Order: sequence, then structure tokens, then C-alpha cells
Amino acid sequence: MKKYIKQIAFAAILTIAVAGVAGCGKPADAPAAEKLLKVGVTAGPHAEVMDVVKKVAEKDGLKIQVVEFNDYVQPNVALSQGDINANSFQHQPYLDNMVQDRKYDIVSVAKTVIFPMGVYSKKIKTLNELKPGAIIAIPNDPTNGSRALLLLEKQGLIKLKAGVGLKATAADIAENPKNFKVKELDAAQVPRSLEDVDAAAINTNYAMTAGLIPNKDAIAMEDANSPYANIIAVKTKDKDDPAIAKLIKAYHSEEVKKYIDEHFKGSVTAAW
Repeated sequence: MKKYIKQIAFAAILTIAVAGVAGCGKPADAPAAEKLLKVGVTAGPHAEVMDVVKKVAEKDGLKIQVVEFNDYVQPNVALSQGDINANSFQHQPYLDNMVQDRKYDIVSVAKTVIFPMGVYSKKIKTLNELKPGAIIAIPNDPTNGSRALLLLEKQGLIKLKAGVGLKATAADIAENPKNFKVKELDAAQVPRSLEDVDAAAINTNYAMTAGLIPNKDAIAMEDANSPYANIIAVKTKDKDDPAIAKLIKAYHSEEVKKYIDEHFKGSVTAAW
């Protein structure tokens, strides 16, 4: 009998314990808590745009915490380590290089904005006015030099060797009908060369520093189809996460596009 009573007592205690645990949990029909998405950006335009995206996303039940970085390395490190859920600061060629060099399992899921490289001149108003032998300045670093050459090719000024892709150099110019002279300079020095050259391919940040407005002063400019459009990147395992889909939806909203157009006035443009 004593053994039987002990068994009943033990069963009662177990039942109470299980009930207690169940009572501490959420009811089955309780709504799930809003998901918090940590998105890494670099200070400046990317952070400014993401602040607007954050407000739009909140209307769709997505909370975003904007995490700012002051360099171009840490946002991918943080994403790879799981400290953030996504980042928005880089273009595809940069991500490709980081993935190749560091073996990150990171992918692009959407385009964001582009800081368009433009061709500027103080001597001509259109590219058709470039005379044979004209001097065209471009940045001398591999990424921006290639970007400038691709822009010149798209404008029909030169033709590059087949297959060079985003690694083109001046040595890869296959056709140059008007014998243009390509002058390679440090990217920061290119705007200062405008008095001495016939045209120059200049990155947006350096153009703005020189008082140039891309959509007003450039005689040719990259469009949204440029491979140098910036992107939202996530870990591969998260690319189909519904929260990421909401992030993209908010970024590609008309409200965000309107902000980009009005706030940056052509120095930054939507790439979707």
C-alpha cells in the first residue's frame, strides 16, 4: 500500500510540474512576436536610405535595427558571423571578390542604389564632340579603372577584348577607332584633371566633392543596369527568409524611391 501511495504522489508531482511548464509557455494561438532584422550599412547615403526603409517595413510588421559601420570590411564579417541578418553597402563585384578571397557563404538578394560613374568635361558638351586623339582620364585602380572602361565601351568610344568582363585594363582595349589616349590617374585626382584632359570618367563621390552633379553635369552616365549597382546581401541559408522578402519589398517601395530621387538629386539613383 505504501508503495502504491508513493506512486500516486509521484504521478501527482509530475503532473503539476508538466502543467507548470506548459503554463509558462505561450498559448498555441498567441501571435508570434515581430521579427527584428539587423541590417548593416555604411555611414552616409546607405544609412540614410535604410532609415526610410525601416519606417516602411514597420508598416508591414517588420522591425529593422540599422547597424552602422565605418569601413567596407566589417559589414561582411559581421554578416558571416551572424551578428547581423543582412547588409546594404556594396556592389556585386566587391561581394564577389570578398566571397572568393574569404570564402564567405553570402549571396545577393536584391539591387538597391547606384552611385553612377559619369563622364565629365569642361571642353565639350557631348561625346560626339571628342576629336581623334582626345585624352580621356580614368581612375588607375583595378575596380574603378575597369568600371570606367566599361562605361566608355557602352558609349561606343572603344571596344574591349572579349571575355575580360569586370577585370578590364587599358591594355584590353581591342578597338579604338579615334585613337583616344586613356590617361590613368588616382581616382581622387581625376576631377582635378578636367582642365588638362578632354573628358574624364569620375566616381560619384569624387564628382560631388568637386562640385559636380551627376545627372546635371555628366555628359554620359551609368544606368541602373550597371553591374556596379549596390545590393542587399544575406547568408545563403537566409535568402528565402520571409523577413528578407519584407526587407526587399520595403526597399523597393515607391516611398523609398521618391526619397532617393528627391534627397540625392541624381547623385544616387534607384537601381531596381
